[in-house]
Amino acid sequence: MEIILHAHHADVPANLQRDAIEAVKVIAARLKRVVDAIVRFESDGPERRVEIVLRAPRRREVVAQGFDRQFEPALALALTRLQSQVGRARRSKRWVDRGGSIG
Repeated sequence: MEIILHAHHADVPANLQRDAIEAVKVIAARLKRVVDAIVRFESDGPERRVEIVLRAPRRREVVAQGFDRQFEPALALALTRLQSQVGRARRSKRWVDRGGSIG
């Protein structure tokens, strides 16, 4: 799996980049066959935004965003949302595989 980091108008410390990579690896391991992950750090005035995108074959992209005044809480929020979405994607896939219906 390839992890791509983008920093748009933002100075992101190396330790925060390392934490983001490790956390994305752990979450991506729960979703089978993830091809790549993109982590974007953006700064616009006082607001900091972290966006994480996971891509896997034959699945929709899983996208999570976190907003805050600093990157650390924004990353934590984005990771929490990503973890929730991955758990939901796993449950819905198993439900359909077992003959359940969605709707």
